[in-house]
Amino acid sequence: MKVAIVGASGAVGQEFLRVLDEQNFPVDELLLFGSERSAGRKYTFRGKEYTVRLLRKEEADFEGVDFAFTSAGAGVSREYAPVITARGAVMIDNSSAFRMDPDVPLVVPEVNGDDAFDAPRGVIANPNCTTIIMVVALKPIMDLSPITRVHVATYQAASGAGASAMDELVKQYEELGKGEKPTVEKFAYQLAYNLIPQIDVFTDNDYTKEEMKMFNETRKIMHAPELSVSATCVRVPVVRAHSEAVWVETEQPLATEAVREAFEKAPGLVVVDNPAEKVYPMPLDAADTDPVYVGRLRKDIANPNGLTFWLVGDQIKKGAALNAVQIAQYMLAHRK
Repeated sequence: MKVAIVGASGAVGQEFLRVLDEQNFPVDELLLFGSERSAGRKYTFRGKEYTVRLLRKEEADFEGVDFAFTSAGAGVSREYAPVITARGAVMIDNSSAFRMDPDVPLVVPEVNGDDAFDAPRGVIANPNCTTIIMVVALKPIMDLSPITRVHVATYQAASGAGASAMDELVKQYEELGKGEKPTVEKFAYQLAYNLIPQIDVFTDNDYTKEEMKMFNETRKIMHAPELSVSATCVRVPVVRAHSEAVWVETEQPLATEAVREAFEKAPGLVVVDNPAEKVYPMPLDAADTDPVYVGRLRKDIANPNGLTFWLVGDQIKKGAALNAVQIAQYMLAHRK
């Protein structure tokens, strides 16, 4: 098995290396690619040192590659996809470049894994992190009754803006603790001790691009073009792991006991829900772990067909690198 990572020096690229190892993914040969800035850097994987190569428009560089995991930004993905896939590699892309393209599957293995086999361009898109976390929990509900409407408020960690954003948040707390003016570069405002109700730019309807990603991607992944999804996405002063408050309306009213049982059986989902003992998912506990955690499950007292619950998942793992690796694992396990 020959594997390539494009964008190897970034936060997600580094997570790819860790996740491939943790998942015991079969890697006989590994290629690392990056920009001029990162080319030449060395990383160790399973006891062997690898050097980051400069990403070039040379199809031969990807000769024999089975899976190429890409996380170098949408522009790079669009430019290099034909090069990466020309010799038969399956490109699993972590950027937003191809997510809504009709001939590119958008895949969360627990939800629509078989879609990965319908990739005529050799490209499979990894969804947005907040969408991934949410649809893992929506799938078992959808299996009980069609979902008609979803409202979600997200509480997104600094990790969603990259490694430098995580570093900036930590640095801000240190600076403020010393009575110094905090460094503000990655975000529009100081994030420490603050919330920023904007992730990505605003669109014409006053929703941000991040919020519209949740609208569009959820419908595509769930094969539910009529599903209504409304999101408010907020950046919070958490280093790593996103949280979401979700309100769901179903065609038929569902008992919380039935939903809880479905959650407990669902792959990739872990129920952490005992409010009497103050047990519920929190980003501090979810950081650097694989599952999506669900708790605070209850009936929506404002809607007879409604449920509400709380989700937490590691943004860099399940929200990015792990989901991409799981797509490849699904393809290997189910290939015909």
